[in-house]
Amino acid sequence: MEQFQNIDWAALAQLLILPACILIVSLILGITLNRMLNQKIMLRLKGEESTMKGIFFRALRGVPISLCLVTGLYWIVNTSEMPDGLVKIFSYILFTVIVFTLTRVVERTLSGFVNARFASSSDASQSTLLDTIFKCVIYASGMLIILQYYGISIAPIITAMGVGGMAVALGLQETLANIFSGLQLILSKQMQINDYIKLSTGDEGRVTDINWRFTTIMPPTEGSVVVIPNKTIAGSITTNYSRPRDDIVIAIPMGVAYDSDLEHVEKVTVEVARKIMQEVDNYEPNFDTQGVDRNPLAPAVRFIAFGDSSIDFNAVMHATQFKSQYLMKHEFIKAITARYREEGIEIPFPIRTVFTPDLSEKKG
Repeated sequence: MEQFQNIDWAALAQLLILPACILIVSLILGITLNRMLNQKIMLRLKGEESTMKGIFFRALRGVPISLCLVTGLYWIVNTSEMPDGLVKIFSYILFTVIVFTLTRVVERTLSGFVNARFASSSDASQSTLLDTIFKCVIYASGMLIILQYYGISIAPIITAMGVGGMAVALGLQETLANIFSGLQLILSKQMQINDYIKLSTGDEGRVTDINWRFTTIMPPTEGSVVVIPNKTIAGSITTNYSRPRDDIVIAIPMGVAYDSDLEHVEKVTVEVARKIMQEVDNYEPNFDTQGVDRNPLAPAVRFIAFGDSSIDFNAVMHATQFKSQYLMKHEFIKAITARYREEGIEIPFPIRTVFTPDLSEKKG
């Protein structure tokens, strides 16, 4: 108490009047400049928000305020006659403002870049994981720099973080494996929201969400969702039916009798397949002058083998939506069965002829 009573509060107030006025003027000037620059930047960068130039200039929002405050603090530290303790305090504040400003600009730039990179995907929420990681790393680095300037040794902090990180890693192996697998899935972009995938585990469906730990897919029945750990997906063989084109190939195995006219079979099958694709999936054929459908998604017939009782082939169709494939198969099987009966095309039953030796002759 005696120490506080011995302080000349009037003299101290006089010493702080000028620094306070400088800070107030600096803040007012910084706010004014920030508003003016934001208006000009918004006008100049209209339509270029997702470019690197637009991302960087948007990250500079608020920097004029920080610069004016830094200038005011620098002026106070170097020109005002204050006790060494106050000068040191203002020096700490000056350094903190500088580091915080640079940290915020870097964080905003990287965050904007991540958001712009994933803006073309069907769900921009995939960038949440990367954005959070970048923010934690950048702000933690800035905090360590500030503590080091304050004279606080950061070696014990880093050591404690390392030991604590090892303990957490051992206790959360499964969780961390899923998190880094999710990060790998997001960065590789081999699988995105609304893609139709099939895993080697047998699970298949449309991807509805990719988050920190799990990937959610909607199976074909759409009765419920399947939640799969990211580690399982990263370690599985995955077939993505939405890449490189956003369509699903439907191959229906079939067979006709050996005495069938294969040219006629192919023509009839393609006609039925095209009609079903038009009815179910709004398919639009593109016929040339010779009557050939030049649409890249045109149905086709591919003969594959001589079977035991039939010539085997696949009727190949395309569906632009994953749920259309089941209705398309259903309607195609009904239509092709009726059409084959009309055309006299036989779908043979499996036939196996068994020859047995005549044992009576040997006995005689």
